[in-house]
Amino acid sequence: MLAIEVKLNGTITDHDVRHLKWLARAYGNRVIDLIIVNTGPTAYRHPDGIAVIPLALLGS
Repeated sequence: MLAIEVKLNGTITDHDVRHLKWLARAYGNRVIDLIIVNTGPTAYRHPDGIAVIPLALLGS
């Protein structure tokens, strides 16, 4: 399972990742990766390992 959440924020906080962390605990090894798509300028991994990807990088 690949879990993706969309946030209309440019920055991601610990509060923003709480639902994905819950999902990872609930489904364990069945979760391949956790991703948040946001409006920020840079792709990175949150300290919890969740991928943060700007929506602009997904365009053509």
